Amino acid sequence: MMLKLVIIGGGSSYTPEIIEGMIDRHDQFPVTEIALVDIEKGKQKLDVISRLAKRMVKKSGKDITITASLDRRNALKNADFVTSQIRVGGLKAREKDERIPLSYGALGQETNGAGGIFKALRTIPVLLEVSKDMAELCPNAWLINFTNPAGMVTEALLKYGSHKRVIGVCNIPFNMRTGVAEILGCQTEDVEIEFIGLNHFVFGRRVLVKGVDYTSIVIERLKDPSNQYSPANIVSEGWSSTFLSSFMMLPNPYHSYYFKGAEMLEKSLKEYWENGTRAEVVQQVEEELFKKYDDKELTEKPTELEKRGGAFYSDAACNVMTSIYTNKGDIQTVNVQNNGTISDLPNDAVIETNAVMGGEGPRPISIGTLPLSIRGIIQLMKNMEELVIEAAVKGDRERLYQALVINPLVREETLAKDLMEELLDAHKEDLPQFYQQV
Repeated sequence: MMLKLVIIGGGSSYTPEIIEGMIDRHDQFPVTEIALVDIEKGKQKLDVISRLAKRMVKKSGKDITITASLDRRNALKNADFVTSQIRVGGLKAREKDERIPLSYGALGQETNGAGGIFKALRTIPVLLEVSKDMAELCPNAWLINFTNPAGMVTEALLKYGSHKRVIGVCNIPFNMRTGVAEILGCQTEDVEIEFIGLNHFVFGRRVLVKGVDYTSIVIERLKDPSNQYSPANIVSEGWSSTFLSSFMMLPNPYHSYYFKGAEMLEKSLKEYWENGTRAEVVQQVEEELFKKYDDKELTEKPTELEKRGGAFYSDAACNVMTSIYTNKGDIQTVNVQNNGTISDLPNDAVIETNAVMGGEGPRPISIGTLPLSIRGIIQLMKNMEELVIEAAVKGDRERLYQALVINPLVREETLAKDLMEELLDAHKEDLPQFYQQV
């Protein structure tokens, strides 16, 4: 039986993690072909990744064929699963997303604030084209998206795409579970966190270990700054005792940008002047990674990959695909359409939540009403996301401006206008929808 996986953005530095995940799960998920796809600009990296993937498979002894192509439509034919990990405009575009807001004294971050908005604007139209291709060429395949901002991209695909079998994944819930397991000294698989909210704006309402509630214990231990669960791209010094005791929920690392904004801005500016933007640091990390990847003796994923902030996205994607294929029925945290899971949000909104993962895809576990303490801010963030999606699909500058004004990391109406104009100009090549003649 043939089982085909297509990786859109196959030249990504994260791809070796997917290859490793597929090798490790081959007994449960017997993939026979992994097709790596990229664009012309990514051909050199795609070639390096393809050679490494073939060496990894050869070492494993698994019967998996690795192919590499710049022809997306041909690669998608007869796919069973497709993953998306693209970066429209590359790391140079990310550098602009971070540098331009910082030059105005606003937080510059690749998936939050103005930077995150513009990443969504560049990404959504491209993945809508992928969706159209999938509807025609592999209508039964599942698209597992971990292209950021994952929540907005997934919602855009489900609302406006031709292909509806779409699930968004993120590494933050995985990081939080593993971090909590370390804090408690137990196994990650024994930890269950009830996640409520949105991608990069999700809270952990309850922590269970083998069914026993450990929420208050974890909250208490998080008051120690040494007990944290931040990825490599977010430096957190912890949360105040007052904040943790008052909300009695686990914040996620990205909440630092919203609830500790002044501190994070000061840090970001300091890092910017000393080392450049995070994008520039990542470019150096990637350069080193690809030198390693190109070593003919390398036959496994190098540990240096964990320096990339998104490490373990791929592991989350592999878990989703395996559970669908085996109809496992386990609980995973994914980005899916709300459909009444959270009563305070629209049915067609995409939320980040726990779901039972089986052969028919995710079945979200009901949450009900959001806690009053976070209800308003989550509704605001969801409204902002909806405006961004409309702006991306329609090239609507008014919607874009509105999204910037209500975004908590921008807010000021003049700042919103200035950022909009400069970022639109900086990314003009990748935002044709905003420059089309009426």
